Amino acid sequence: MALTPQWLDELRSRITLSTLIGRSVKVTRAGREYKACCPFHNEKTPSFTINDEKGFYHCFGCSAHGDAIRWMTDQRGLSFMDAVKELAAEAGMEVPAADPRAAKKAEEAASLRDVVQAAADWFTQQLGSSNGAPARDYLAKRGISEATRKAFGFGLAPDSRSALKEALKKFPTAMLVESGMLIAVDEKEPYDRFRGRLMIPIRDARGRVIAFGGRILGDGEPKYLNSPDTPLFDKGRTLYNLDKASPASRQTNRIIVVEGYMDVIALAEAGIVDAVAPLGTALTENQLGMIWRMVDEPVLCFDGDNAGTKAARRAANLAIKILPNGKTVKIAQLPPGQDPDDVVRNQGSQTFENLIAGAVPLSEFTYQSTLLETNFNVPEGRAKLLNSLTEIADSTPDKVISDQYRSWFKTRFYQDFGWNAKDRHTIYQSAIATSEKQNIVLYKSYVRSAFHAASRFPQFLLNHYESIGAIKMLDDKIYDDLKRWQDVICDFLFKNPGSDDDAIAQIVARGEFDSIHKFDLQKDLRFSWNIEPELVQERLPKFINFLAVETDLNLEFERLDRDLINNFSPETYDAIQRRQQLLRAERSRLYGEALDWMD
Repeated sequence: MALTPQWLDELRSRITLSTLIGRSVKVTRAGREYKACCPFHNEKTPSFTINDEKGFYHCFGCSAHGDAIRWMTDQRGLSFMDAVKELAAEAGMEVPAADPRAAKKAEEAASLRDVVQAAADWFTQQLGSSNGAPARDYLAKRGISEATRKAFGFGLAPDSRSALKEALKKFPTAMLVESGMLIAVDEKEPYDRFRGRLMIPIRDARGRVIAFGGRILGDGEPKYLNSPDTPLFDKGRTLYNLDKASPASRQTNRIIVVEGYMDVIALAEAGIVDAVAPLGTALTENQLGMIWRMVDEPVLCFDGDNAGTKAARRAANLAIKILPNGKTVKIAQLPPGQDPDDVVRNQGSQTFENLIAGAVPLSEFTYQSTLLETNFNVPEGRAKLLNSLTEIADSTPDKVISDQYRSWFKTRFYQDFGWNAKDRHTIYQSAIATSEKQNIVLYKSYVRSAFHAASRFPQFLLNHYESIGAIKMLDDKIYDDLKRWQDVICDFLFKNPGSDDDAIAQIVARGEFDSIHKFDLQKDLRFSWNIEPELVQERLPKFINFLAVETDLNLEFERLDRDLINNFSPETYDAIQRRQQLLRAERSRLYGEALDWMD
């Protein structure tokens, strides 16, 4: 039947969804929406919402989501055509006359869905059998829990050329070939496509299995193998995990695009459920369109290697060429050699969240990546850079957006290379010097605070002598007073192991270190420690540990800055910027934890 998208939209618009659902579920108004206890899972507190204006329902408990037609098929158990006919009768619409060719095509597609669903069920059984032990061990080593394994429908394809074919022998061989389950070569007997692989179902937006991805177990190539394009599956028009990420995005208001399905699954294991991935190809125009229908500003997060960098640049270039008004993307870059799985497993989900939060706008990423592809130290290179940026701006179809990009690129270019601007190397060197001065001032206040607390409470020194002595300071004359104070404190403890009195007073009285009082305790200390001794005993160890990690981060930043100044090139700039991005994420995590106990 010729059910065009326009006809189906008209049908949906004539149905009041809350009224339709209210016939079988008790609904109550909640502002502009309606709420109910979800009919798809047991719950006592309503988490099922109905939006008549947008024409969809969504459960924040089990992620059930759909429109009027989906309600009829999922809750009432009707077939798609039966649901359409019943709703059309209620809406007073005539169902279009039957089209034999379309009906036949729909019937064939339904049959192929039966095939791939049967294959998915069989793969799952194999993973749970004794033969699946090595695959289950592999998943455990990857940190994938049983709950995640079941949620994503993992399975196992045995290392056999005919096991699946035999298991699904109720289906015609031609249908198994058309669904991508078997490979047919010339006149040879068709054989199983997936052999000796961990199987991952690929689902459409409605959660129906349409294809598979297979990860090799052991040695072999290719490492990952996807189903071929079939009447059910078009890899350029499919996003992995769309069925789960789409409803999740309504709560997070974001979509994260990663490189592959194992990245998606690793993030889900870490509690980050709004990620999708293309399927073995570069991000396509259709896929970007699907993502933009969910959120206005998705975040692209590809692996921190050369291939990931190239993929990010290709995706950014594509986005600019098709950029709709009101839409854009951001780009988050991972540390060199790492993927999302590495980050969340080794450094935790918060570090990954910090990297996502630090994603750069499309305009800035495009400028930086174009800059790195040119030799901007010579006039010809700068001319090429400006021409390239102008061409990129001109490639945007929307004239308003194009004009804005052209203006922004020129402003950014002349800030770096204009008549009154210093060259990029000098600008960066000056910025580093300013940053170092700020870090030194802040760091000295931290160290003074630690030494001050330790001096006031000698009993603490007795328990944390090594920690105080191990506090690091940069090799600079401005730290001389602090280094001297550190020596005096440790020496005082050595000479007076049983003292409970304020060490500052005793040290000053002896004339051992007058410069202790050369700073203002109210202004120069980061923390005054005017708290109960019991709290000092609790907080000061945490503060000293915080100080040690902060010091290591500062030293690493300074090393990277020196490398950039001494070995300045587009390649070193790119690598060092990525490393510094990771350090900033670590510092953000560190300060977030410190807020729980700092005054």
